[in-house]
Order: sequence, then structure tokens, then C-alpha cells
Amino acid sequence: MHRRDFLGKAALTALAAGGALSGCGMPQGSDHSAPDTGRRFHWRMITAWPHESPGLGAGAQLLARTIHELSEGRIQIRIFAADDLVPPFEIFGAVSRGAAEIGHGAAHYWRGKSGAAQFFTAVPFGMNALETQAWLYEGGGLALWRDLYRPFDVIPFPCGNTGAQMGGWFRREIEFIEDFRGLRLRAVGLGADVLRRAGAEVIRLPGDDLPEAMESGLLDAAEWMGPHEDMALGLHRQAPYYYHPGWQAPSSQVEALINRDAYEALPQHLQIAVAQACRLVGEQMLHEFMARNQQALDRLVSEHGVQLRRFPDTVLESLKQLSRDMLLEMTADDPFIRRVHASYMGFESRMARWKEINSI
Repeated sequence: MHRRDFLGKAALTALAAGGALSGCGMPQGSDHSAPDTGRRFHWRMITAWPHESPGLGAGAQLLARTIHELSEGRIQIRIFAADDLVPPFEIFGAVSRGAAEIGHGAAHYWRGKSGAAQFFTAVPFGMNALETQAWLYEGGGLALWRDLYRPFDVIPFPCGNTGAQMGGWFRREIEFIEDFRGLRLRAVGLGADVLRRAGAEVIRLPGDDLPEAMESGLLDAAEWMGPHEDMALGLHRQAPYYYHPGWQAPSSQVEALINRDAYEALPQHLQIAVAQACRLVGEQMLHEFMARNQQALDRLVSEHGVQLRRFPDTVLESLKQLSRDMLLEMTADDPFIRRVHASYMGFESRMARWKEINSI
């Protein structure tokens, strides 16, 4: 049985009525749908990823195809890569005002809207990808995420995860926490704030700009994703040392941003198709990154002479303490951050106890 056959209009509507799709990520509460008039929908998807992105860009393409398939051709999506219509850091605003119906990016890019957004991409020294998924779908994280975006008329859908990332590319070795002082480094999200506290000069740039920024000397170091994406971007040609672990992003959540008016203009079964497509593609992306990252890392070392380095334990301990201090300070300044922080840390604590019981 094909997915389209199983998830046809009648099946989707019946499942929704029975509550069987409550876990697929559909918005709950006051959200609306339109009567089904047979209308076809033409959406524009703007993404934060470079044209040749093999994981994230391919994930956006797969999402568009899957939505088209599960909607039985009723929703057609045209994709625009980073800077084709808007710069990567302006995607949220474009979707909010309806300039595009859907965006594909990462919530930490919208920190200017709310500092709480960063928690929905990656938390330094935080949960892994599967734990993050459990928090979002079963621990109240997704409801908080949607509450955060509601005033902007944007609905977030989890639609992928890169898994654990790497610590970044460096032109010189890192032996002590003091080695970050004055280092011109590309980073985003909560990890960037930790690095600032360590003394780095953090420069916020989209992925497309990183090779040129490294080559010109604007940057001494840069973190992007992991081997699968980093090799495609050519970062191995700009710095010899590739550091791990990716303490700043033990998990990195990808989101589909959908304009509320565009979503509520869909009949219910097409809304369900969109939500289910995000869930299916999200699982596929995580599987791909887990499989491809090690393959790419092997090539980086064996074919390109990349030198792997692990951050010293003393450096990691210092970064962890800086992270804890920063997160606590953030909760004092923003009530919504306090809610998200409490939810995230509470769920992480429960996961830690479960892992301890089941450790081998």
C-alpha cells in the first residue's frame, strides 16, 4: 500500500476525527480549516540553505515533494534557496507577512524576535535529537514553540534534525579556554553567546558566506553543521583542524515555518497532509545525517588530510559552566524563556534518569 493510498482524503479526515493523528504535529486549539472546494494551492518555500546543500537543501526539496504527494497534487511548492528571494535571516519576517507561504530554516536565526526561539534549535550540552523530538511531541515543547510564534501569525512544524554537530573548523589549535579570546569565529544561537562569554569575537553569517569569509581572513574559525554539510560547503579547504564534540549543538532541530493564513486556507485533510509530511521528512533527514556524517568524515580525513581534534576536557568544562550561567541569566530577564527553560530542563532531567537506568 502506497503512502498516498493510505493517507487519502477520506482516511486522513477519519483519522483526525478519531484523534489518531494527534501526535503528528497538527496545531491544536483555536486553529481553523477551510471548506474543501477542490482548489489547488501554489506555495513558495524560502529556505536558509545554500543551493548545493546536500542534507538541509535536499530536506527542503523532499518536504515539498512529500506535501505534493500526500495532498494528491493539491499543494504545489516552488523552492527558493538562500538569497533567491530573501536573505536567510529574514525568512521569518517574510513568512509572517505572507510574502511566502512556507519557510525552511532554524529557529535560532530568529533570535531578534525572541531569545526563546533559540531553545527550539539547539541547547549547548543539551538533549540529543531523539530526546529533543520526545520533548517536542510528548513533553510540551511544540506547544510552547507555537505559543511563541502565534503573535507573528506563523506556525512552526518540526521537519528534520541534523543530529549531533561538530565543534567547528579552526586555523589554530584550541588547548585552553583562553584560546578563544579575540578569535574571529562564526557561530549562531545559544552557542554563539557562550563563545562571546569565552572572549571570542562572534560574527553572524549564513552558510553561503563562510568559505569566502574564511579565505579572506574575516574569520579564524567557523562552525556550520557536520561533515555531510561542511564538506559540500568546502570548509575543509579553509582550516586544517576539525574539532569535536559539537557541544553547542548536540541536536539541531530544523523547522518548517508556515504562514497561518495560508495554513488555515487549507481544508482539514490537506492540513493533516502537511503535518504528516513534516513528520515523515523529519525522520528521513535525521536518518540520512546519521548515516552520511560518518561517511563524509572518513573522506575528510583519508582524502583531504583533515586533522581531527577533540576539545580538551578542561575547555569543555569551562564552556559548560559558561552555558549554565548564561541560561540562568536569560530566565531572569524573560518570563517566556523561563517557561521554555523549565520545560526543557525538566524533560532533560527525566531523560537522564531513564538513560542511567538503561545504561549498559
